Amino acid sequence: MLRASCHHLESVEDARRLAKNPDEPNGEEEQQMATVSVRYIVDDVDAAIAFYRDNLGFTEIMHPAPTFAMLSLGDLRLVLSAPGGGPGGGQAMPDGTLPRPGGWNRFSIEVTDLTGTVDRLRARGARFRNEIVTGMGGKQILVEDTSGNPVELFEPTTSEARLEQSSFRESSGRSVDPGLGGS
Repeated sequence: MLRASCHHLESVEDARRLAKNPDEPNGEEEQQMATVSVRYIVDDVDAAIAFYRDNLGFTEIMHPAPTFAMLSLGDLRLVLSAPGGGPGGGQAMPDGTLPRPGGWNRFSIEVTDLTGTVDRLRARGARFRNEIVTGMGGKQILVEDTSGNPVELFEPTTSEARLEQSSFRESSGRSVDPGLGGS
């Protein structure tokens, strides 16, 4: 969970004090920033919604137009935009270049049973860029959404590589194991 403190600074001295002692109580309330937002460009928003919802346990938050949707999984908000579907994240750049799906940037979802998750996704026809590999902190594999955007599935093998919570949790507090839905 990301946290941000709200500070009312009335002087340069207040700013210097805060810079030297950022954890010092100041009598102001701490606010939680509950969501990290990632935008993916997808060829077919409806197909992407189905992929993320049915295979990885995301919840549809809004889908007000054929070229735009917003999904969530725990503290992750996934914004889906179709190329050329502007105004917004899918609109062309000033030189006419359209955003496109793919690339190698990705977000990672922590799972407790990577092999089982991969088996379930393969049975549903999911495409993978690689096989399971073992790195310094765990095992991982890249699954592609319906437009070829990568999602890293990660099973930590060391306590240091685990998220603070043992797995992603939906706002209801239920554990989520991609491919299984809530438990």
